[in-house]
Amino acid sequence: MMKNLFRNNWRYLLLVFFLFLLSCDDDNDNTPNPPADTTQIKLQTSATLGSYLTDKDGRTLYYFSNDANGQNNCPGGCEALWPYFNVDNLKPDMLGQGLDAADFATITAANGKKQLTYKTWPLYYYAPMVNGTNTLEAPGQTTGEGVGGVWFVAKPDYTIMLVNAQLLGNDGKKYKSDYTEGEGKTIYFTDGKGLTLYGFKPDKANKNTFTKPDFSNNSVWPIYETDKVVVPSTLDKTFFSTTDVFGKKQLTYKGWPLYYFGPDANVRGNNKGVSVPAPGVWPVILKDVAPAPPQ
Repeated sequence: MMKNLFRNNWRYLLLVFFLFLLSCDDDNDNTPNPPADTTQIKLQTSATLGSYLTDKDGRTLYYFSNDANGQNNCPGGCEALWPYFNVDNLKPDMLGQGLDAADFATITAANGKKQLTYKTWPLYYYAPMVNGTNTLEAPGQTTGEGVGGVWFVAKPDYTIMLVNAQLLGNDGKKYKSDYTEGEGKTIYFTDGKGLTLYGFKPDKANKNTFTKPDFSNNSVWPIYETDKVVVPSTLDKTFFSTTDVFGKKQLTYKGWPLYYFGPDANVRGNNKGVSVPAPGVWPVILKDVAPAPPQ
């Protein structure tokens, strides 16, 4: 009887020990798994292009200069070549380092599709033809940069962008690039958020002749204050500089000081200043504008 009792106790102890070992293994297996990566948009860096936006897989995102008003102006067959980019219910944890959810919004294209915008610019992919089929660029490619002079990688820090839009003066009249009345788009400079930039005909090379020392007229034609030059690859950075305006840095292009027009009211696509006080006195700035005359 004692032998049986001893044998049973021994078996019991072995069972307890075995269960203890299992519990230790379970504890090891309960190590928390790292959280899943929810990133949908991130920043990549190129030696030639600097920092730009991509999707979660590293596919480049683009801006379209025709989207001067912040809406999608890539209808019909354009979408096959430049597919719209969207992320439903975008949240801060879906953004990579250096991106702010406040800079993103959603618009609806004419075909009813949703599209994400960044700093008021609609975002697109590039899908060139490959063996007769539109195929998304591979991750890391930026072959859509500069296509047609109107497609550019989406960068977080542009200080100059190009838009392609109809000039519509404060007088309600439409103007062509030569400031004669008529319809026709003009490709001109804006800031990074698509707000129109102007020059002043009487200015001289790197000389602002409009702004008063007390800046009392700055609300009408505010100077473009920046000393950063981040531009599309189709523009020559060496043509940009700054001039000192009573202690403030005003960006210049080919010597022309750059201004906003107050009554444009910070609205993308507005270029009302082209008719004030007469057409061409405050022209929009073009890539091929003649250099400002010497002082």
